[in-house]
Amino acid sequence: MKKPITIFGFAGSLRKGSYNKALLRAAVELAPNDVKIEVFDLKGIPVFNQDLEEQPPKRVREFKAKIRAADALLIATPEYNYSVPGVLKNAVDWASRPYGDNAFEGKPVALMSASDGMLGGARAQYHLRQTLVALNMHAVNRPEVMVASVDEKIDENGNIKDEKTRAKIKKLIQSLVDWTRKLEK
Repeated sequence: MKKPITIFGFAGSLRKGSYNKALLRAAVELAPNDVKIEVFDLKGIPVFNQDLEEQPPKRVREFKAKIRAADALLIATPEYNYSVPGVLKNAVDWASRPYGDNAFEGKPVALMSASDGMLGGARAQYHLRQTLVALNMHAVNRPEVMVASVDEKIDENGNIKDEKTRAKIKKLIQSLVDWTRKLEK
């Protein structure tokens, strides 16, 4: 029997009606039976201050501990100005600092993005991938989940209703699980 996999997910958005949080909710629903996805809200993580990195705030310590405890990570990011939102970059900076205390070190990771625009957050994902290299993370390359025109693919409760999108999310989660198991060997 295969060991259960724990995935820690977070979205680079604080907005209540976030499309990227909707992607994470769908991932939780669509995960295989032997996979648990825990979703974390970045709300409450303060602006990074290097003066505090040796003694980070409680919310940052909680975030780093959950990253370390997980087998793999799932990040959903909006795209702001052709890049990742400051909220996400800020959280990444906290969790990877101080030097030598990178909670992301060696973690398998999968990315998703959603936008009401035509590219579905593609530029943000590609920008984030550059950061993942610096953090020594192992990103899933395919499938790429970049949900364009997401406002047409959710229901009135903010849940993903589009079956093609749901199928891609399900496939991404399975790819992350397979990648995580491969890296554990």
